[in-house]
Amino acid sequence: MHDLLPNAMRFALLVNPRVRANTAGMATDIQGAAATIGLQVEVLYAETVSELETALASAAQRRAGALMIAPDALFLDRRAQIAALALHHGLPAIYVNRAFPEAGGLMSYGTDWTDTFRQVGVYCGRILKGAKPTDLPVQQATKFHFVINLKTTKALGLTISDNLLTLADEVIE
Repeated sequence: MHDLLPNAMRFALLVNPRVRANTAGMATDIQGAAATIGLQVEVLYAETVSELETALASAAQRRAGALMIAPDALFLDRRAQIAALALHHGLPAIYVNRAFPEAGGLMSYGTDWTDTFRQVGVYCGRILKGAKPTDLPVQQATKFHFVINLKTTKALGLTISDNLLTLADEVIE
């Protein structure tokens, strides 16, 4: 997002406070990383459908240059609403799941869920064949997808650099 909007200094991060295990650490990590390059990240909260509109309106009122949406089942379920609200408020938004740009969101960068589920299947197979779960190494995702929605880019009046287009795994036109 910073490559797309190099002049944006304030970002908003939408999180669901009900998911406390992920929310606090993620917000702190993102704020810390942003601070190292001179950016500010304000955390906004929404834990119900009705709070989504309020949170995105707040991001626009506070003049956030862009919006980041944390992973959450509520947000994924309401992806079309969130994408439409972000567009309505003129907020470029990045998501962690490719379903968001498919629903009209600007862009996503996140793990390749097909590969992740394949890894889960391999682990299950090893356990069913007798391996002890405690003996299996912890693995992290190694495949990620970067998706850009050009329709939303145009609707927001943004220009995607050739560099970002080249990096994209998928471009929705």
